[in-house]
Amino acid sequence: MTSDVEAIKPSGGSDENRSDEDIIQLEKDFRILHDQAQKLITERVSLESDINKLKKRTARLDEEIRLLKSPPLIIGHIQDLLNDESAIVRSSNGTVFQVAVNKRLQSENLKPGTRVALNQDTLAVTDLLHDAWDPLVSGAEMIERPEISYGEIGGLDEEVLRLREAIELPLEKPELFREVGIEPPKGVLLVGPPGCGKTMIAKAVAAQTEATFIRMVGSELAQKYIGEGGRMVRELFSLAREKSPAIIFLDEIDAIGAKRLDAATSGDREVQRTLMQLLAELDGFDALESVKIIAATNRPDILDEALLRPGRFDRIIEIPLPEDGARKAILSIHTNRMATSRISMPRLVEQTKGFSGADLKATCVEAGMTAIRDGRSKVSQKDFQIAVQTVIKKRDSNADLSAASELYA
Repeated sequence: MTSDVEAIKPSGGSDENRSDEDIIQLEKDFRILHDQAQKLITERVSLESDINKLKKRTARLDEEIRLLKSPPLIIGHIQDLLNDESAIVRSSNGTVFQVAVNKRLQSENLKPGTRVALNQDTLAVTDLLHDAWDPLVSGAEMIERPEISYGEIGGLDEEVLRLREAIELPLEKPELFREVGIEPPKGVLLVGPPGCGKTMIAKAVAAQTEATFIRMVGSELAQKYIGEGGRMVRELFSLAREKSPAIIFLDEIDAIGAKRLDAATSGDREVQRTLMQLLAELDGFDALESVKIIAATNRPDILDEALLRPGRFDRIIEIPLPEDGARKAILSIHTNRMATSRISMPRLVEQTKGFSGADLKATCVEAGMTAIRDGRSKVSQKDFQIAVQTVIKKRDSNADLSAASELYA
C-alpha cells in the first residue's frame, strides 16, 4: 500500500510543473497579443488622422473649385453712401448704379472713392479692395540701386553741385529752408545734347540718396485711350507721396511736354491732356512736400512754356559738351580702369575735341577692342588713335545718312 502512494507522488509534481509552464506561456502570448493590439490601435489612430487631413484638403479643394467656377466680379468705385444698406457706385465701364451693400462689410471703411468688387448679376457691393496702381507705375520704383557715384561723373562738378542743392539738400535738411524762409525747389530740368551724362547723373542720384527713386520714360505716359495718360501721372505722384521722401525721374520728357498747338489730332490732344495733368501735379493744390522731380531732355526748344516757368522746374541745368578739362576728367575715369602703357593724355584730349561723354567712352572701348584683336593685354597710344578715327568716321557716316537703305549699302 505504501509503495502505491509513493508511486503516485512523482506524477502529481510533473502536472504542477506543466501547468506553471502553460501559465507562463499564456502570459507571454498575452503580452505579445497586447503589444500587437496597441500597435494596431496606434496605426488606426494615425490612419484616422490622415483621413481627417485628406477630408479637410478635399473640402478646401472643393471650395477652390467652387470659387473658380463662380462668376467674375466687376471692379467699381463708391461715389456716395445712401445708408447702411445701399450706395451709389460707378462700374469699370463708367456707368453709375444704386446698389445694395453687403451687411458684413464695415460701414466705416465704405467711403467715396473706395475701390470695391461688384456682383456681376446684381452689381451689389460684395467686397472691399485695396487701392492699386497701374503695373507700369508700381514697377517704376527702383529696388536695386545702380552702383555709380558722383566721383565717376567727370567734368560736371558744378552741375552736380547745383543738382544736389536742389534735390538732396531739401530732403536731408529741410530745416535750413525754413530758417531762411524760402520754399525749396520742386524740380530740376536737365538739358543738353545726347550722350553728355544727363541719365548718368540721375543714376548717381538714385545710388547715393536714401529716398525712394521712381523712374519713368515720358513715352510710357503717352497712352492710347482718353484719360489713361493723366491717370498714370496721377498714380505716379500718388505713389511718390505715399513712399516719400521720394525722387521722380522723368527721362525724355519732351515726349509728353511738347508745345501745345491749336491744330492737333486726337492723339496729340490726349498727349496734351497728359501734359496738363503733369502741370497740375507739379504746381497744383496738392503740395509735393518731400517729393522732388528730375526731368531730362535733349530738345528743350520744343518744350511747352508752362513746363519751363519757375514753380515747376525751378532750376534748368545745362549739361554741355565737355571742354578740354572735362574731357580729360572723363578719359581719366575710363583709362584708370584699363591696362594701358605710355598714354599721352594731352594729345588724346586734343584729338577728341567735340566728343560727348558717350563718344569718349566708346573711344576707350574701341581702343580696348583693338588691343584684344591684336592679342595684347595692354592698350597703347596707337590703339587710342585708331579708336578716335573709328568714332569720328562713325559720327560722320551717321550724320551723312539720308535714307534707310544706305544702312545696308
